[in-house]
Amino acid sequence: MLLPDRHLVADLLGRYRSWERLVLADPLDEPTRRRFEDVAYTLCVLMGQRTAREAIWQAETYLRRTGPEPATSERTAPESPAPEPNAPGPAASRGAEPVAPGVRDER
Repeated sequence: MLLPDRHLVADLLGRYRSWERLVLADPLDEPTRRRFEDVAYTLCVLMGQRTAREAIWQAETYLRRTGPEPATSERTAPESPAPEPNAPGPAASRGAEPVAPGVRDER
C-alpha cells in the first residue's frame, strides 16, 4: 500500500487548521472559505477519505503512527563514489573551478 509523505500530510494538516481558524473568524469571507475547502479536499484525496473530518482523523493517526521526525532529517542525495586521485573531473576538463558537492553548476 502506498503511504503519503508524512511531511506533506503534516503541512496540509497545519494549513487546514490555519484556514479553519480564519473561516471561523470571518465565515462570510468567500475567498478564505474557498481556500479552506481546497485544502480540505486535498487532504481528503491524500488520505483516501470522503469527508474532511475523516481525513483529519486519518492524518492525525498517520502522523502519530509514523512517530517524530529524526533530528537530522535533511534530505540528501546519495553520495557518488570518490573520483580517482589523479583523474580530472568534469570541471577540470572545462577549465572551470570545481563545484561543491550538492551544488548544481549553472554555468
